[in-house]
Formats: sequence, C-alpha cells, structure tokens
Amino acid sequence: MKFIEYPDRELLTMRVADELAGEIENALFTHESASFAVPGGTTPGPIFDMLSGTDLGWDKVNVMLTDERWVPEDHDLSNTRLVRDRLLTGPAAAATFLPFYRAGKTAAEACPEVAQTLVPHMPLSVLVLGMGDDMHTASLFPGAPGLEAALDGHAPLLCPISPPDQDIDRVTLPAHALKGALSTHVVIFGALKRNALEKAQQLAPKDAPISVVLGNATVHWAA
Repeated sequence: MKFIEYPDRELLTMRVADELAGEIENALFTHESASFAVPGGTTPGPIFDMLSGTDLGWDKVNVMLTDERWVPEDHDLSNTRLVRDRLLTGPAAAATFLPFYRAGKTAAEACPEVAQTLVPHMPLSVLVLGMGDDMHTASLFPGAPGLEAALDGHAPLLCPISPPDQDIDRVTLPAHALKGALSTHVVIFGALKRNALEKAQQLAPKDAPISVVLGNATVHWAA
C-alpha cells in the first residue's frame, strides 16, 4: 500500500483528479478502451467535477459504479445520479456509462444479467474507492447478508448485498473484481477513517472488506 497525506482536501482533489486522468490516458495508449470504476457518496464529487473537464479520449472510456443502491436512477439516493450529474458532463459526457439498475427486477434477479455486460470490461483499468468508518468499501459491508458470496473468488461480477440496518438493497462489484484492478486509488478524509485504515491492515476481509484491495492501492488522505 502506498499512503499519501495531503495538507488539505482541495489539494488532494486536484492531485487525484490529475493522476486519474493520466492513468486513463495511459490505459488508452496501450488498449482500445479503458474501464473506469467509481464510487458514490459525497467524497468523490469534487474529484468528478475536476476530472470531467479534462480533455482525453472519453469516447473510449467505459464508466461503471463500484456499487449501487437498488433504486431508480433519478432517485435522490442513486449513485448513478451523482455520476451523471458530476462526472459525465463536459468532455466526459462522451464516455459510455454501464448502468446496473434494471426496472421491474429485484437486485438478486438482475445481477446475473448485468454481470454478463461487465465481462468485456475486466480487469478494471482504473478503480476509485472510498471507505467507511466501519472499514467497508463499495457495498462490501462487514456482517452483511451477501458479503461471504461477494468475497468468493468465483463470485459473479455483480452481487446483491443487504447492508445491516439499511432498508434499501444494494449491488456491488465483488472482491476479486476490485482486487484485480490494474490501478486502485482509495480516497478518505478525517482522523476516524485514518484510524480505521490502520486497523483494517491487521484484519481479515470479512471483518474489514477494504483490506482486499490495500496491497495494491494508493491511499489518498487529508484531515
């Protein structure tokens, strides 16, 4: 794991956006297309804002989420809505988005269908992740029904999961898809998450799912 500490969040945002743009460009230099997996939540929004204005071969980039709540794309809690509003604008609007949600189907019903659409885009060229205070990443939550299946090395490329104490089901890329990314960046803020990161390095994935990716990740942190 490579750990980079920044003096403030603004500088982190600028540096990470610049690094992601460079890595996407490098992927396109050696391949006909690039796959770019991103998280939802509040943390990546400013990075998306900056990255979306970068001129690169976006028409050859396939964007997907690392995980999604099982709600329509126009729902306030939809990660897809965030990506469309903050990342897929300006030059980045030329990218192809690979949606997970399927209207009229449950998460469990749709996952096998959606998983097949992701096969051509593996391994992920560039992966961005966040992490919760509980050491979850994507929607790999400790103790969640579905976590064991999503940690399996032969799991399908999209897995249903039901986070504890939450009413909305989710879907997530499995651990092996995250671990297999060619480039991985974890973005976290605050003392609580730094402490959680240090703890996660000593725990098994079932207790600290973020530990699955730390061996190959660059972690970006600001207070």
